[in-house]
Amino acid sequence: MKRNLGVVILIAAFLTSCRQEMADQGKFAPMDYSTFFKDGRIARPQPTGTVARTQLHEDLFLYTGMQHSKLSPTFPFPITRDVLNRGQQRFNIYCAPCHDQAGTGKGLAVQSGFARGPSSFHDDRLRQAAPGYFYQAISNGFGIMNGYAAQIEPNDRWAIVAYIRALQLSEHAVLTDLPDVDKKSLEGAQ
Repeated sequence: MKRNLGVVILIAAFLTSCRQEMADQGKFAPMDYSTFFKDGRIARPQPTGTVARTQLHEDLFLYTGMQHSKLSPTFPFPITRDVLNRGQQRFNIYCAPCHDQAGTGKGLAVQSGFARGPSSFHDDRLRQAAPGYFYQAISNGFGIMNGYAAQIEPNDRWAIVAYIRALQLSEHAVLTDLPDVDKKSLEGAQ
């Protein structure tokens, strides 16, 4: 008797867990037709002027690297020591594996054979390139390089571009480019 009661309870528990109410509920696919709305569509259009959170990109220069339909020759904000430090930090995380920390295109991924060597940032072609060019390459990718728009915020992309410019200047710096204080300290070291 106890055994039969246990079997009956087990069967009852099993049957109550197999209800199909949620699986059988009414639902529509996005492109289905419905008589509920006058236009017959299930999918509703977004209200005019709707912008998703964090997607209001009014400053096209900041978000595209373009000015007057051309690659920007300038930066959208002043370049400070903090911006360069942030750019160096982001560069070392995202760019150095292929480009190396000096920007020569001989990073660890290239040395290990995981990536084809990118151009050196110190090539004349890239030294002459506008900052908007680098911003676009970081955002959208270039050649075999994937775009980093999803991983790197726009301000950080510009910071990386500023740091690339600093790398380029450091590789081709001459004594006359330095401030007087630094010139004196170098002359004293010789």
